[in-house]
Amino acid sequence: MAAVKPIEALKALFDHIEGPAYARIRQSIEQLVADGEWQAGLTLPSEAEMVDGLGVSRMTANRAMRELTEAGVVERHRGRGTFVAEQKVLSALYEVHDIAAEVLARGKQHHADVIELVSAHATAEEAMRLGVMTHAPIFRSTVLHYEDSLPIQLEQRIINAKLAPQYDQQDLQKHTAHRYLMKAAPMTEGEHLVEAVLPSTEEATLLQIGTEQPCMQIRRRTWANKDIVSATRLLSPGNRFELFGRFGAN
Repeated sequence: MAAVKPIEALKALFDHIEGPAYARIRQSIEQLVADGEWQAGLTLPSEAEMVDGLGVSRMTANRAMRELTEAGVVERHRGRGTFVAEQKVLSALYEVHDIAAEVLARGKQHHADVIELVSAHATAEEAMRLGVMTHAPIFRSTVLHYEDSLPIQLEQRIINAKLAPQYDQQDLQKHTAHRYLMKAAPMTEGEHLVEAVLPSTEEATLLQIGTEQPCMQIRRRTWANKDIVSATRLLSPGNRFELFGRFGAN
């Protein structure tokens, strides 16, 4: 069976939605993207195709595409066309969540590749980050998290081995580090530092992006009472991840 052409899929939804024509185009495209029928990188019908296929004006088609571009649903490239954009993962800024649970909550599949999980002795820099003595026992781990088949986060951790003594025995492909640490040394306090950075060549390869692709880096430390449990670096492609926080006046 031949694949449905994008303009035909768009028209099938457009004809069954009420409201102004520009809003019907926008809602139709948003639904096709949200349902996974239109994946990132798909070339959308041109404004001329919408005029002919949907019976709308060029101004109407232009308004719908402009609003979709502003919302981050599509990307427009002069001379090349309009494409479905990579949809950003939304994560809470002021909370520490289990990334696997976040992915599953979005109706996607989570899996992880464990790149490193070793016991070691803290270097001077690691000791300072964890608030322990140099050469104190620690664990190091590097895990690459996926949403469906797309890598969305590279997680690098160092752990105070005295507070989480069985960390190196965990199956981090099956259960996240967050899940174990919240049982072994429940977090009472945390801190974030968020920065925009460029990935190294190795990091870009793991995340399946170019070295010129901006990334969001989060440096996080968590405490259990007065002791630092872990120091973590999280690296995500900027076009796949965003943070959200809500706050009020004191």
